[in-house]
Order: sequence, then C-alpha cells, then structure tokens
Amino acid sequence: MRRSLIALILCFQSLATLAAQQPSPSPPPPLPQTKTETQKPQPQQRNEDVDVVKITTNLVQVDAVVTDKNGNRITDLRPEEVEMLEDGRNQKITNFSYIALDSKPPDTSNAKPLDKNAPPTPPVKLRPEQVRRTMALVVDDLGVSFESANYVRQSLKKFVDQQMQPDDLVAIIRTSGGIGALQQFTSDKRQLYAAIEKVKWQPNGRGNISAFAPLGSDPNIQSEGQTDSGQTRDADIEQFREDYFAVGTLGALNYVVRGLRELPGRKSIVLFSEGFQIINSEDSSVNDRILFGLRRLTDLANRASVVIYTMDPRGLQPLGLTAADSTAMMTPEQVEQQLSNRRNALFESQSGLDYLAAQTGGMSIKNTNDLNGGMKRIIADQEGYYLIGYRPDDSTFDRVNGRTKFHHISLKIKRAGKYNIRMRNGFYGVSDEVITPTAGRTPQEQILNALTSPFARSGIHLHLTSLFVNDAQTGSAMRSMLHVDPRDIDFTQEPDGMHKAVFDILAVAFGDNGQVLEQFSYTQTLRIKDENFARVLNNGFTYHVTVPVKKAGAYQLRTALRDKSSERLGSASQFIEVPDIKKNKLLLSGIVLRGMTLDAYLKNAGVKNEEQTTNDIAVDALPKASPALRQFQTGMALAYGVTIYNAQLDKTSGKPNLKIQVRVFRNGEQLFAGNELGYDATQQADLKRLSVVGGIELGSAMAPGEYVLQIIVKDLVKEKPRVATQWMDFEIVK
Repeated sequence: MRRSLIALILCFQSLATLAAQQPSPSPPPPLPQTKTETQKPQPQQRNEDVDVVKITTNLVQVDAVVTDKNGNRITDLRPEEVEMLEDGRNQKITNFSYIALDSKPPDTSNAKPLDKNAPPTPPVKLRPEQVRRTMALVVDDLGVSFESANYVRQSLKKFVDQQMQPDDLVAIIRTSGGIGALQQFTSDKRQLYAAIEKVKWQPNGRGNISAFAPLGSDPNIQSEGQTDSGQTRDADIEQFREDYFAVGTLGALNYVVRGLRELPGRKSIVLFSEGFQIINSEDSSVNDRILFGLRRLTDLANRASVVIYTMDPRGLQPLGLTAADSTAMMTPEQVEQQLSNRRNALFESQSGLDYLAAQTGGMSIKNTNDLNGGMKRIIADQEGYYLIGYRPDDSTFDRVNGRTKFHHISLKIKRAGKYNIRMRNGFYGVSDEVITPTAGRTPQEQILNALTSPFARSGIHLHLTSLFVNDAQTGSAMRSMLHVDPRDIDFTQEPDGMHKAVFDILAVAFGDNGQVLEQFSYTQTLRIKDENFARVLNNGFTYHVTVPVKKAGAYQLRTALRDKSSERLGSASQFIEVPDIKKNKLLLSGIVLRGMTLDAYLKNAGVKNEEQTTNDIAVDALPKASPALRQFQTGMALAYGVTIYNAQLDKTSGKPNLKIQVRVFRNGEQLFAGNELGYDATQQADLKRLSVVGGIELGSAMAPGEYVLQIIVKDLVKEKPRVATQWMDFEIVK
C-alpha cells in the first residue's frame, strides 16, 4: 500500500515540470476581503449549558415547547406562570428562559437568477457556532415494509432538496447498516443523496411487502391439520422475531443519541419506522423487553438533550376489506376477527412510536399520507423552546429496594387558556456524574468506541485526506493520508538519547453497505533521534493508506489513534464517492494540493521532496503545505494536480478539446474565478487519463481561515459540453 501512495506523490512532482507546456494560469491579483466578510453579523455564541439537559445532584434542567390550542408557539411566559412537578410534587424553579432558534432567511433582493447550467458551488463547512440544527434522520429499514421504503426515500429527497437549511447538520442513518453506515454529520448534499440511495427494504427484517399481509395469507389462521399448539408455537416464534428486530432498532438509536450528545445546535432524531409493540391488547400484557429498552433510550436522549420525533410511513391505512384480501373458506366471524387483529396491530405498533416521542418532547406523525407535511411540522417545532431548571431533593437519587427509581416530571401553565406542552417526561434517579457516556474501560474498548463513533475525537489531532484515483492496471482506489500531530502524544527520553512513544492505531474502510472492505491495526513504537525530535514535533508525521475499490459507490475511511501513556484518543473519518469510470462519463480524480514558493513554481522547480521514512511513516519537511495538511501562507503558490478521465476525442485531430477553470470560495462565496484555459494533451501517454497541473498565487489580502479550491473541466468535442467538477478544502494560516 505504501508503494502505491509514493507513486502518487512522485507522479504529482513529475507532472509539475510539465506546467510550462500547459497554458499556465496567471497568478491572480490579491484576493480582497469582501464586505460580506466584515459586515455580516457573527452568529451568537452558545453557552454550553443552553444545549445540554443536565441531571445532577443539585440541578435538573429540561426544555419544553408550549403552544396554544391552535398550535401557535407561546414565547412570553414568565416564571411565575408555570409550575414544575416531579412525581406530582411542586419544585422550586431556579432558572427559566426562552431560547429562540429562528434563523433569518438569506437576503435575495439583489440575488441573480440561478443558472441551471452553471457548475455546482462547493458545500460550506460549518463551524460549531454556525450550526442551528443537528438532525439525524434514522430509517428503521429493519421495520419498514417494501411499500413504505419508497415513500421514505421520496420524503428524504424532498427534505434535502427543499427543506434543509444552510446552517443544518444532517445525517441519514439506516438501522440495518451497522457501524459503517453511520455517516458523519454533514451539510454536503452529495453525501446525503448517496445515503438516500441506500435506503431499501430489508427482506430479513420485520417489515413485509405491504403494511399488512392480505387476509387469507395470515399465518395465524389455523390451517387444516395444524394443531393449536403448533399455531401457538408459530405465533411465539413470530413474536420473538418482532421483539428481536425492535430491540435492534432501539440499540441503533442508543448509538446515535450517544454521538449526538457532544454536537452543537438543537439536536433531534427523526425515526421513520412502522413501530413496535409495547402492550398486547388481547391480554393487556406488557412487553417488558421493549419497554425497558424504550426507557433506557428515552433517559439517554433526555440527558443528551435530544428530541426524538417519530414518523409512521405507512400513511392512512384502509382497515377494512381490500382487493388483496381473500375471504374464501372463511366464516364472517373469522373475517371480522382478522380485521380486528389488523386494526389492533396498527394501533399497538404505533404505541411504541407514541411513547418514544412523548417521553423525549417530540411529536409522533402518523395516519397521514403527507410525509413532507410531517417533516415541515417537525422543522417548525424546532424554532425555540423554554429552558427550565430546578434543584431536586436528595431523595431523587435514592435507590428503592436496591433499584434506581424512574421519576416523572411535568409542567403546568397557570396562565388562563388551554395550552399544549411537550417536554421530556421523566428520568432515572442517577446523576450525570455517575452516568458518563465515555469510552470503554479497556484500551481495546476505548479505541473501538472512538473508531465506531460517527463523530471525531480531538484528544489527538488527526487530519484525514482521502482521494479517488483510477489506474489502468489496478483500477479505482481510495488513497488516504492521515496526518498526526505528535505534540498530543507523550514521548519519553531513553538512556541512549532516543525519544520514544507507543500508541495503538486502527483504520477501517467501509463500503456503502456498511461492510468492511479493508482494515489494519497494530501497536506502533516510534523512536526518534534527539537531533530530529524538534523537527518531528513541529512537522508531524503522515500515514499512507490505499484501499482498492472494485464497485462504484460512497465509501468511508475511519481511523483512531490512542496514546498508551496518556490514554488520549484521536479519531477522524472521511467519505469519498467513487464513480463508475466504465460508464464513460467525464470524471475527475481527487485534487492534490501542495504549497511552494512562488519563485519555485514560476521556475518550474517542482515540489521539493525532503522526506525521511521510518517504519512506513513519512516525515514531511514542509508539513503545513503538504497534501496531507493543506495549511498555506499568503504569498505562496498553491500548486494543484488532478486527473481527467474519459475525455472524448475529436474525430479529426484524435485529441481532446477541453477547457479548465479554477475557482476559489470562502463561506460559500466565490472570491476568485480564473479564465477558462485550453488543455494541451501533446505529451499525454494515456488519453483516457489526462494529468493536469497548475497553480495560483495566494494573495496577501486573503484572511486566515478555511477556503475551497474548485476545478471545472468542460469537454467541448460535442455540441453540448460535458462538465465535471472536483474540489478540495485548504486553510490560510498566519
């Protein structure tokens, strides 16, 4: 794997010498700071206490949404107009405030009409203080029917297209996908579209082809020759199967809630599911297994300040006879009994969804064919809430008969009128100091938890860069560079003067179905000579990983590193979309960026490569300007390299006819657009894979911060041009 990546680096360096033979982009004028950068109001900094519901020995803090009888939000309540009750006893409120989350719509008064043929704008990477909502859209594909799966996909696409806002962080998660399917939260719609395409019916789950099996195919109808005991046994097996998958769904939700705990913004989960049964109406028995799982989940969600909304995608069901039902050989009593069973099954399965939403302050959307309307209600519900705190009695955390007690909380409005209140309805009498959702106790559990979490750990700063590439011999691959900041790792000085560090590293590549494609893990002992130690601390070091990819799709690489001495953890993950190059579409590889002096670039000196290698670790001489870290200073030349795949050839000349343009963005706004330049393929050996290199000068007026470089390629051989784009982020530092 190391040999493949070194070939990539050398390829980029050798291509840099060809820049003089290409129409070289002229260095741009200094990039000015636009007025929008200085005049836009900065997002209000959140106090961490605002986002987290606390349950400690001296504070219970919850949030509540209050509406009037018409559904209008009430925002002007005063502390003296409310009462907080715990197990029916009035509590003294210590803090009371209304948190408004309204975001102003973008100013479109001077906006130009959208050009449908224009290249897409690269997505904006949100900073924590910019995030308004963090939403996990969880599709319970273990518990939705074939028909419902299609409706869910349509609803998700419409949400991403029309309802998702620029300051939203969103993830689309499937309960059957395993740890590899938990994508990182993103504002990049490309990643979300890729996740939506994987939402499919799972024939091995508890969902059927349709919401209910037609009459006449119901296994509970006793057939000729079947005994009562056999019928009971089959029903018990089916019930166990239902419970098994329902518990699996709740376990996946637990996993998502734990990850959401540390994220910013108003945090919510929207669960698309056909439900699970809590109470059996025939004998009024309670499914203790499901109820216990629900209570654990709701307690965890309440502590993480996560509101759970549920949506039943079955829509409005006809509960009478349908054309699909066959009543042959059935008596009227049997028909009525089966219809009654169908109605009970619907109501009982929705009871679990109702409970989950009610206990976490969310809403349950059911018995409606308008799923998009349900999403609008959920989005509108997150515009603001009351944050209320009180000091609990010591008895709140006492154990009763050796068991932790579940406490019910409620809110009463003393103002005249009828009001609807939605809030978290209870918690277990255990303080947050006791329940800490941290990593496992053993080193193996710690690094595994860091790896499987959909959210990065920052105890050790890691920077992961993954690129799509394709080679004529080896095919498509995902090539990644993991940069490690050694200042976060504890080194000990040995008697011989060497500096030593020991850490565990684990990396796993997942396919779009959550399956593991490649993995490696080992304990690394790093020994550095004293004369090189300061250089390594300043530069860091980079791991190289290459994973062959045989099938097109969305992939991800997850990495975790644990320092054995300090037990600090770092993790990083990145998604990469691997296209199908055999479809002959115009495509671009990932972009390699490297910083160099302007003189070196103009003299075609190439990229100076001063590397020392030790145990498969490359120590870059200029780490901040390397492709792994991409941190540049103004006045540098930003050199780029990319490969064009499947360019069409002109029938007369036998060569491609391409135009290439470079654009630079910050915070979604275009700061620079280069001229469209023609491409000279004279010295290209493989016309299916055309190498492009160039560079731009980073102007002195570019403020420190994050930027995006976009490369646009137009294929002009045919009358209707084909267009391909690719982008890569970088950072300007002082």
